[in-house]
Amino acid sequence: MRKKVEAVEAGSGDVFIDLGFKDAGERKLRVQLAMRINELLQEKKLLQAKTAELFGIPQPHISDLKHYKLSRFSSERLMYFLTLLDRDVEIVIRPKAKGHECGLLSVLVAA
Repeated sequence: MRKKVEAVEAGSGDVFIDLGFKDAGERKLRVQLAMRINELLQEKKLLQAKTAELFGIPQPHISDLKHYKLSRFSSERLMYFLTLLDRDVEIVIRPKAKGHECGLLSVLVAA
C-alpha cells in the first residue's frame, strides 16, 4: 500500500485571515481583548455572577465571553470591561508596518 502524500500550506499567522473573514482584524482584536479580560477575571477570582453585576450584563453573556463567543461584544465594549477591571486602555496610532497589506490591530499588555 502506498502512502498518501498531502500538501501542507503554511498559514499567514492569523487564523481569521486564513479562514477568509473580511473583518479578520476586528475579530482578532476582540479575541485579544477577551483573552486579557478572562486572564484578569481568573487572577481576581471573580465568579460569573459577580462579573455580570460589575459589567452590568446578564450572567449568560459572561459565559459567552469566557468561551470566546464574542459576536455580541464590540471591541469598544470589551475595552470598557477592561476599565471596569481597573485597567487603563490606551490606543496608539502609528504608520503602517512595512510588508503589511493593511493596518494592524493588536493588543499589548503592560505590566
